[in-house]
Amino acid sequence: MGETEAHVRTGGRRRPARQRLLEAAARRFYADGVAATGIDTITAEAGVAKMSLYNNFASKADLVRAYLDARHEEWLGLYRARLEHADGPREGVLAVFDAYADHAAFTYERGFRGCGLLNAAAELPAGDEGRAVVRAHKEEVERLIAGHLAELLPGRADEARETAEHLAFLLEGAMARAGLEGDDERLRRARSLAGALLDRL
Repeated sequence: MGETEAHVRTGGRRRPARQRLLEAAARRFYADGVAATGIDTITAEAGVAKMSLYNNFASKADLVRAYLDARHEEWLGLYRARLEHADGPREGVLAVFDAYADHAAFTYERGFRGCGLLNAAAELPAGDEGRAVVRAHKEEVERLIAGHLAELLPGRADEARETAEHLAFLLEGAMARAGLEGDDERLRRARSLAGALLDRL
């Protein structure tokens, strides 16, 4: 059976062109950057015609936003998997850190380069909708931490919010350094620092 434009057989299942395009975009945007990656590169890697891309995405900017949304959902999946094994709010906070470390542990074509969302945002102009997607992701991460801290610190709402902000900054700083250094050592250290801080609350 031959391949069709819209699907490719893999392990007995067909993957739609949209999925293949998103997967190719994720690889190329992360490895090479958003600006450096052209539509032709993505369609060639996905094994689809350029028209197929425009049948699924209105523009490259639309594809970038879909990539950013997919990265956010991917991270949420890592977090939820960690949260299933978390025993209480302290471990819930640490599940956020563990999800970031899980992200760093993926195999990347050109090595770990830090947060794919922030990397993309750094290339997008001010006011671009993609930057709003990244901002919303980072705000959600902080809200998740704050929710666990609200459980851990009942009746201490201000302290919970301030600690969530502190831990979000710690996490983002560790992610930036991990991306520069190409491994998860800073993330593991940040998790340890976060655990020590939580134990002092």
